[in-house]
Amino acid sequence: MNGEQWHAERLGNRSMVNGAEGSVASCTPPRFALSWAADTASVVVQGDWTAAALGSAAADLSTALAPARRLTLDLTEVGRVDTAGALSIARAAANRFDPGALTARPEIARLLTLVSRASQATRPQRRHPHDLQSLVISIGRGATHLALELVETLAFVGHVISALAGCAVDPRRIRWPAWFSQAERAGLDAIPIVSTTSFFIGAVVGVLGVHMLRRFGAEVMAVELIGVGVLREFGVVITGVLLAGRSASAFAAELGAMRMQQEIDALRIMGIDPVEALVLPRLGALLITMPLLTFVAMMAGLGGGILTIWTTLGVSPPFFLERMIESVGITHFWVGISKAPIMAIVVAAIGCHQGLKVGGDVESLGRRVTAAVVHAIFAVIMIDAAFALMFTELDI
Repeated sequence: MNGEQWHAERLGNRSMVNGAEGSVASCTPPRFALSWAADTASVVVQGDWTAAALGSAAADLSTALAPARRLTLDLTEVGRVDTAGALSIARAAANRFDPGALTARPEIARLLTLVSRASQATRPQRRHPHDLQSLVISIGRGATHLALELVETLAFVGHVISALAGCAVDPRRIRWPAWFSQAERAGLDAIPIVSTTSFFIGAVVGVLGVHMLRRFGAEVMAVELIGVGVLREFGVVITGVLLAGRSASAFAAELGAMRMQQEIDALRIMGIDPVEALVLPRLGALLITMPLLTFVAMMAGLGGGILTIWTTLGVSPPFFLERMIESVGITHFWVGISKAPIMAIVVAAIGCHQGLKVGGDVESLGRRVTAAVVHAIFAVIMIDAAFALMFTELDI
């Protein structure tokens, strides 16, 4: 850029600034005239009510109209109005005027009405103090939400059973690649975390058992404690909780993202059942892999217990296994394994059900993923408690 072009640009910019200052200076200052009749104020607004020329007129108008209960507004002498000016008039009037008591040009009346409605819509609602009525309302809403969740869950379970029956009648409808892919992700990829967690759980149970039983001179009974605890309870519960946090959340996030991107709606339009295409592979994969993961968890937990007993009591691994076979037996192993398929079905169903209920925003996705994890963990614990009561009554 040469010197003449730079000088011309400065002159152009200066002329634009002077033009803007001249337009601001040409604005008619906003003013108003007020008259009273009993508790009704009649206001005649004049001038330009814009952000550039508003000044303290908005505060003065609000102060002048504060004692009035009803208003009549005359805006026929108003020049220019923008949203800032319309908002100041609407706030000063505080919706105390009727539409019939407003005299203005059509465009100004529409702008004032629009700004007034927007101001009311964005105004934060007043929070009422908690009392007995609000408590009863909260309890009622919670009970209604629980009933609706139960009905939706039963409907989803019925849909899943129908899809399973359809695949059983026509096995060609089973999407085996999806089943094996989900089995790899939910099963093989979870072996490290499941085995590591179960190993340390078994070691902790061994340490606590030796420490507590030493007071009675029965440290060797820690072998039975580890065997029964790991085979009957800890192996399957730890596996269920880890899969609830790992697989249920993944299922909910995957299906929720597909629902947000309308991919599930696209499947329905193409005549493909989303439950059959998306839910059954995940449910079948978890149904196959959870018993295997439970077995891995049991072996890892026993390994941690063996290591603890060996280092603290000097009991060799062959003696540990021999005592387990004689005192614990195989019954506790089958009791633990029998819980795994039920937990797998429940965890997979909860994760998929929450994923299919995701709305169109990210907040809904986060809520549903959180709900999937919480509900799945709660279901795992409740199923284990129900099985414990049942096997106790059966003396197994």
